[in-house]
Amino acid sequence: MTTTPQHGVAAPTPLLQIQNLTVQFPTEERLVTAVAGADLTILENQVHCLVGESGSGKSQTARAALALLDPPGRVAGGQMLFHQSDGQVLDLAGLKPRGKRMRHIRGGEIGMIFQEPARSLSPMHTVGFQIAEAMRLHRGLNKQESWDAAVEALRAVRIPRAELRAKSYPFELSGGMRQRAMIAIALAGQPRLLIADEPTTALDVTTQAQILDLLREIQAERDMAILFITHDLGVVAEMADEVSVMRRGEIVERKPVHDLFAAPQHPYTKMLLEATPKLRVGRSSQTEDQPADPGLVTAAAPTGPQAEQPLVEVRDLTRSFTLKSGALGLRRSQLHAVDGVDLDIYAGETLGLVGESGCGKSTLAKCLLRVEKPTGGSIIQRLTKAPTGDVAAVPERHLGEYRQQMRMVFQDPFASLNPRMTVRDILLEPVRGDGPVADEWLVELLDLVGLEAEHLERYPHAFSGGQRQRIGIARAIATDPQVLVADEAVSALDVSVRAQVLDLMSQLQAERGLSYLFISHDMSTVEHLSDRVAVMYLGRLVETAPTAELFTRPMHPYTETLLSAVPIADPVRQRARARIEISGELPDPTQKPSGCPFRSRCRFAQEICATETPRLRQTAEGRQAACHFAEEIRLTGILR
Repeated sequence: MTTTPQHGVAAPTPLLQIQNLTVQFPTEERLVTAVAGADLTILENQVHCLVGESGSGKSQTARAALALLDPPGRVAGGQMLFHQSDGQVLDLAGLKPRGKRMRHIRGGEIGMIFQEPARSLSPMHTVGFQIAEAMRLHRGLNKQESWDAAVEALRAVRIPRAELRAKSYPFELSGGMRQRAMIAIALAGQPRLLIADEPTTALDVTTQAQILDLLREIQAERDMAILFITHDLGVVAEMADEVSVMRRGEIVERKPVHDLFAAPQHPYTKMLLEATPKLRVGRSSQTEDQPADPGLVTAAAPTGPQAEQPLVEVRDLTRSFTLKSGALGLRRSQLHAVDGVDLDIYAGETLGLVGESGCGKSTLAKCLLRVEKPTGGSIIQRLTKAPTGDVAAVPERHLGEYRQQMRMVFQDPFASLNPRMTVRDILLEPVRGDGPVADEWLVELLDLVGLEAEHLERYPHAFSGGQRQRIGIARAIATDPQVLVADEAVSALDVSVRAQVLDLMSQLQAERGLSYLFISHDMSTVEHLSDRVAVMYLGRLVETAPTAELFTRPMHPYTETLLSAVPIADPVRQRARARIEISGELPDPTQKPSGCPFRSRCRFAQEICATETPRLRQTAEGRQAACHFAEEIRLTGILR
């Protein structure tokens, strides 16, 4: 970690000095300046985090250093001084993008992990081939040597059965494994600087924790510097030695990580910190910043379970898919995406649904909306404007009224809006069968989500990401529903925009009595919004509880593992926490372990866990857990 130079101690050595960098993109309308005179210094053996909202210029700064700007982008000014191992200083701004020197720097001296490994890895070649190719290019190894080195590189990034995985194509790997393969490629040339551009944004909390641990270990082993680009301040609190905050192409503040969180100076930095969801449970009422007594629970009591029947009552819901494999598709296996789920959604509450990627959360949501037809079980709905009854097996033609009352807010606000339709047409689409609609009603609908009447005639591309998500919410509430299913509805948004959308959802809930099923892998956001939380693993619910109780006193080992992986936007608290390690990847859903589905990764597993599947049962008032030892084992919450 970088420290302040003291008497008799050499000052840290700069590795990359970016001075007055300007990056421009000429367009037909105007000249767009993406980076405007940015200054950034990365020291040897340092983790330097670059933070800011989308469009602030973070990625363009990193891409400029490696001459990877998308055409017609160009470096219009400034220097990028790279201090080589032989003592020479090289200005990267003066190198030709396809020249021999830059090709050596790119991958050999500076490696890069891209944000979306699925797009960055070639689907036509095995991961072993792609790593070996980088080995041959930067280390001069022959074919066999490069293959052996590629397998060893996969071992180094903690991929099990590396010899077998090296022969796999990217689509055959999980998201976490693809990101590990990307890290192996970035490290193939043994670089002195690693640029990690949002490497954990699309990952769930446990996989993110594993990747962060891996990067930290590799950095220590290789005495390597890391430029870590992110908008997640919890990740910054865990990883950074020093932080630079970027806004509109300029570095507006730079400080050691503890100083930045303790005493931010620039208004933009303060805004980012304030917009980050704060964990509320377990805190004293005296101050927001002091850790409270772990036993103190301050969140509200759960809504409705003892007082009324649920609006939506799911019982023993299953959804299976038949997978075909083999040359002629003759080999078949069953994937149980949703496997016997019991779930209740009450009037006016927000039920959070969390779990790792691939656990069945989105499939469950699709079943509730009847986008997917359940294989078995029941969905009893008691919505006021739809006939009461089981909708699990109802024919499509009879689902109209139900779907008016059960609506969806999608993850990607751009992909979910028709680019050929104006906002007016988008809002009218779900109510076209109800007769003429007055403009006053449309204006009122826009006003509810914080948009103006003038926006009615615009197309989606004319709006920011946050505004597009507001349009998606307006479309969802156009039918005056009772339940909204939000599937990762804010995960693609910046922290400030996310805070605005969450505030909007809370406001609409208070004014309209909406119920939410809020699906997310961001546990801080779930804690901020939810009344109750349901935890899902391999198609099953393993725990449900009021939010405050779950976050302070989990009763299932998997819940404890999820909570321990949540990064807290406070470097002191984050680095003092003990993380509970989870071994391996999520098991293959077509070959689930016998007995308890979590037993193969559980530190408490005993013989009974291999033979008997624990049912979801009441373990305390308002709480359920699917663990044989829920009342016996003592688990820790997020603030302990």
